[in-house]
Amino acid sequence: MVRKSNLRSSRRIRDLGHNIISSFSLIRQLFAILPIIQRVAWIYLKKTSKGIKSNFRGSSRDPLLYLGVFAVLLFGFLILKTSFFFPKEDFFSLTSQKLSSLATKGNLFIDQDKLEKPEMPLLNITQNNSLVGISSPVLISPKVLGILGDFEEKKEIFEHIVQPGDNLSKISEKFNISLNTLLWANDLNTNSIIKPGESLIILPISGVLHHVKKGETLSEIAKKYQGDVAEIISFNEIPGEDIFVGDILIIPDGKLPPKPRYSQSAISQIPLASSYFIFPTQGKISQGLHWYNAVDIANGCGNPVYSAAEGEVLSVKYGYNLGAGNYIKILHTNGAVTFYGHLGNILVAASQSVSQGHIIGLIGGKPGTPGAGRSTGCHLHFEVRGARNPFG
Repeated sequence: MVRKSNLRSSRRIRDLGHNIISSFSLIRQLFAILPIIQRVAWIYLKKTSKGIKSNFRGSSRDPLLYLGVFAVLLFGFLILKTSFFFPKEDFFSLTSQKLSSLATKGNLFIDQDKLEKPEMPLLNITQNNSLVGISSPVLISPKVLGILGDFEEKKEIFEHIVQPGDNLSKISEKFNISLNTLLWANDLNTNSIIKPGESLIILPISGVLHHVKKGETLSEIAKKYQGDVAEIISFNEIPGEDIFVGDILIIPDGKLPPKPRYSQSAISQIPLASSYFIFPTQGKISQGLHWYNAVDIANGCGNPVYSAAEGEVLSVKYGYNLGAGNYIKILHTNGAVTFYGHLGNILVAASQSVSQGHIIGLIGGKPGTPGAGRSTGCHLHFEVRGARNPFG
């Protein structure tokens, strides 16, 4: 069937070549009758009124006049002969019909139903009397294969508000994670009852959540949860093997040891004096306590961000960073860690000592700007790890 189709296409190309050669012959004939056209034009001008003749006196001897008349006649000839060059049932129409029939069978390509005008195969004239195709008569249109599934791996932890009719099994199935993953992340068990309006932590993949403690290494963490060091580094986008106190890691396909059970509430909380942390920027709280032990403080982009207490800059990072954007982490003298996300500018470096109130960066978060992360507007994402958040 394909062979017959190719033969028909080749015949169409050959016929098209013959048509073009014939048209060249007709054009040569037009040049042959040019003197006759000149004579007719001269007689016509001679018979016109004297006024017009006086205006065009000398024009009959101007070669540009005859060139213009010839151009008009040639243009009209080409318009009348359009159907001669491109008959309704030509190669292009047949090709378009074939593409249309393919489009109706299924959209293998993006925008396949939007057909493109085929390009004519390149032709070469040989010996002044023959046309030879120098490209394949088969139409090749560059298309991008459709995306088969979602290749962008989701790595962000988020919160799900329990809706009426929800249960633990439905929620885990909805987000394509194991039931144990949901239970471990929220310190629940199979007998736990959830109610509408409650907030649950949802991991982007089945596994275990781990809060890095002082002295821990990646190999120890991987062994504890039966995970793989390379997978932990890759999924959490860790540069090298550098991890810090207060880091929150996801252990892909990890399994929680029987004891001690993981619990957000089981994480030791450092007691804080009411005035230990200062408010880290000017503005108002636009979102109360949410993942992870954080508040959002809204203000215009470019406003200063202050260190909430004395400490040492653990790390600074630029980019999307799982939605956090540009961020700073500071380890304080009491062992707690504060996290400042969606920064438009970072003014400190890792290992730098800072005092309480030290300007460490500027508010960012404007959508579309570098380092904004997943944000809907200018604000500071402020977390406290290892202690309660006094502003939540």
